[in-house]
Amino acid sequence: MSKNKIGYSLLIIMILVFILSYFAINPIGGKNRDNDVHSLISNMTLDEKIGQMLVAGVNGTQMDEPTKNLIQKHKVGGFIFFSDHLTSPEQTVRFLNQLKEANTDNPLPLLLSVDQEGGNVTRLPGRISNFPTNQKIGNANDPDVSYEVGTLLGQELKEFGFNLDFAPVLDVNSNPNNPIIGDRSFSADPDVVSELGIQTMKGIQSQGVISTIKHFPGHGDTSVDSHLALPVVNKSLQELEDMELIPFKRAIDDGADLIMVAHILLPRLDDTYPSSLSETIVTDLLRNKLKYKGVVITDDMTMKAVADNYGMGESAVQAVKAGSDLVLIAHDAQKAVTAMEALKSAIQNGDISEERINESVKRIIQLKQSYSLEDTHTDEVELREINHSIDAVNSKIQR
Repeated sequence: MSKNKIGYSLLIIMILVFILSYFAINPIGGKNRDNDVHSLISNMTLDEKIGQMLVAGVNGTQMDEPTKNLIQKHKVGGFIFFSDHLTSPEQTVRFLNQLKEANTDNPLPLLLSVDQEGGNVTRLPGRISNFPTNQKIGNANDPDVSYEVGTLLGQELKEFGFNLDFAPVLDVNSNPNNPIIGDRSFSADPDVVSELGIQTMKGIQSQGVISTIKHFPGHGDTSVDSHLALPVVNKSLQELEDMELIPFKRAIDDGADLIMVAHILLPRLDDTYPSSLSETIVTDLLRNKLKYKGVVITDDMTMKAVADNYGMGESAVQAVKAGSDLVLIAHDAQKAVTAMEALKSAIQNGDISEERINESVKRIIQLKQSYSLEDTHTDEVELREINHSIDAVNSKIQR
């Protein structure tokens, strides 16, 4: 063998030894990532940690002082947007870029979220082709189509600069008189909901956009809209396991990393607190029984199901004590500030330990890192190709 070939072989061997040695010490970068998270948390103030646990609402259609204050003073973890805040593609991109720029000096990027389910629940502005309702998608019952729908939902959100979608709905539409879920559900059959919902979730995730499965432990058998009052579901744990929990359990086993908890009173499990504030539901059932390790977010705390029964600070504290990581306060910046102040007081008086806060912040950081989120400036929106793809998928659903 020539000297050149020997030298080349030795070089290859040395490179392989280095790579194997590195991954023996840091399997898939795991320990390094854990060390990075630990270092981030140890360098954060208590206020910064609490701020990361809030997803707040915005005002109007551009940056204002209350929103800027939430970012730069309170280090809020993210924002949710509704149709009133998004008037055109150009305005939406400009608004999101303003928030990202304001967040430049903070160590963690913002969660920028909307309810973009398709059907009757859409937020994005402009001439975007829409999908049929999940009910119609469920009637077609094609997992490949559901994956395509999820992929396109992720693509359109990414095009605007969003990184979190509060979709898909995994509620089983078991009550035809349900005033809040209805055709937002794929089916009255939990197997259909599971298969199609998981494929939609995976499609969204495939685009680097965080998918949220909702509304745990299941909003499909309610007869009251939780935006207006507190629904009551008189089901046992066994009854829930036979119906409502099936899609959530399967999605957890298949890679769900963000779950929204509903405002529902389940008196046979917890007759004191609604699910979003219940340790029995969030910690005992979701975390311990279903083995969920990801991030938990509450439904909007300004909904009347909670707001009419608890003060904003009280509900935020109870949600964290129950086991939630992110508290969603979709309207009124001052309410978000009230929640953060209440959480800080609860920690200072020993009602919540800082270790408990660290657990949530760790999960939030890991979620942001796993999607490689950055406050990257978004350029002009291009919808023509996405619309063409949506129209093609819709033709499959409507056959």
